[in-house]
Amino acid sequence: MEVPDLLIDGYQRVPLFLEAVVKGLSRDELRWQPRHDCNSIGWLFWHLSRQQDAQVASLVGEEQLWIKEAWYTQFHRPGAPEDVGFGHTPEEVAAFEPPDGPLLLDYHRAVMERTKRYLRSLSGADLDRELDEPWFQPVPTVGVRLVSILDDCCLHAGQAAYVRGLMQGKGWQDY
Repeated sequence: MEVPDLLIDGYQRVPLFLEAVVKGLSRDELRWQPRHDCNSIGWLFWHLSRQQDAQVASLVGEEQLWIKEAWYTQFHRPGAPEDVGFGHTPEEVAAFEPPDGPLLLDYHRAVMERTKRYLRSLSGADLDRELDEPWFQPVPTVGVRLVSILDDCCLHAGQAAYVRGLMQGKGWQDY
């Protein structure tokens, strides 16, 4: 198996898991927070998709799909590339109005398709290329960044599943 195929396999697991997490949830359930300072399922799903979109767009050297395809209009959010959720206060998270689960999934799938196209284009030398980010030590490579993005997606998907478990109790999964 080639490294891009391995990365694609890892990235493709996230939307499959997220489909199960949001299946059958209402917008109120997507907005539910176990405490006022905790993230909701809808915010976590949006944030992980946004950060993947923003970071892969940077690696590819293209505009974020959020802007390019005007996803922000369907989410009733600002059309700002920096609107990815990093640094959101508890109040901003609580004010987040998620769309329904299918729209969350549609945006993530669009981001995933671009991610897969990019991953398929990479060579070993591409993965070893250092990014121009001297504030990180050691300076990350494209490969390190791609694993970091995937790790962030997995962490937030797991958090969303945990919040659903808190909301609905044990046994919500369709395994």
